[in-house]
Amino acid sequence: MFILVCQFLGPEQMLVSCSLEVRDMWGALSMLLVLSSSALSLDKLNMCMDAKHHKGEPGPEGELYLQCSPWRDNACCTANTSTEAHNDNSYLYNFNWNHCGVMSPQCKKHFIQDTCFYECSPHLGPWIREANQNWRKERILDVPLCMEDCHSWWEDCKYDYTCKNNWHKGWDWSSGVNKCPEGSKCRKWTEIYPTPEAMCEQIWSNSYLYTTHSKNSGRCMQLWFTGPNPNKKVAEYYLNNAQQHQSLALTTLLILAVASFSIMKY
Repeated sequence: MFILVCQFLGPEQMLVSCSLEVRDMWGALSMLLVLSSSALSLDKLNMCMDAKHHKGEPGPEGELYLQCSPWRDNACCTANTSTEAHNDNSYLYNFNWNHCGVMSPQCKKHFIQDTCFYECSPHLGPWIREANQNWRKERILDVPLCMEDCHSWWEDCKYDYTCKNNWHKGWDWSSGVNKCPEGSKCRKWTEIYPTPEAMCEQIWSNSYLYTTHSKNSGRCMQLWFTGPNPNKKVAEYYLNNAQQHQSLALTTLLILAVASFSIMKY
C-alpha cells in the first residue's frame, strides 16, 4: 500500500528509498513492541518490592510464624519479620493498633494477615509502583482483593473504633508511635468506613482495590490460603491482560506512525 503511494512521487530511486524507509520503520516499531512486552513480564511474577523489610529476592522460609506461614515455600519476608508482624507496636513500623482503645482480637487478626500478605507476598509485581518515600522506594497500588476477604475484615472490625480513614498518613508521631492527630476523635468503625469497599480501599491509600470476585474466580488476591499459593495465577492473569493492552496500544501507535509517514511522503 505504502509503496504504491511513493510510486507516484518521482523516479525509481524515490520508490526504492521510500519502501525501504517504511520497512525500516515497521521493523523498528515491531521490535519495540516485542521488547516492551518482554520487559513488562520480566520478573513480575516472582519478585519482592523495594521496601523497608522485604528481602531482595523471594525464596523459601521454613520458619515463618503463625499467620505468615502460608508463604513459607516462597516468601519476601524473613522469619523475624513474620514474628514481628504479630506483635503490638513491633519494630516493623512502631504502629499502634490500639490508638482508640484495645483493638478486638477478631479485628486484629485481619491486620496481622494484611501485614503478612504485604511483607511476604512474592506475586505482587503487577501492582508494584514507585513510592519515593523515606521508608520505602516502592509500594503496591490497587491490588484486587477477593470480596470475602474485604467483607470478613470489615465484619470483624465493625464494633471497633478508629479516628482516621487513611492509616498511611496524618498521625501524631511525636511520642514515637502513632496517636490520633489533634482535633480528631475516636468513632465507631462503621462511621469511618460505612462499607467493606470504603475500608479496603481507603485504609492504606488505595493499596487494595475492592472487587466482587470470589476466591474461586482466579481474578482476585487472597490474604489467606492453604496449600500452594493461588495468587501466582491471579498475578499472571492480570499481567497478561496488561501485556495485551500494551500490545494493542503499541500496535495502534505503529499503524498511526506508518500512516503518518506515508501521508508526509505523499
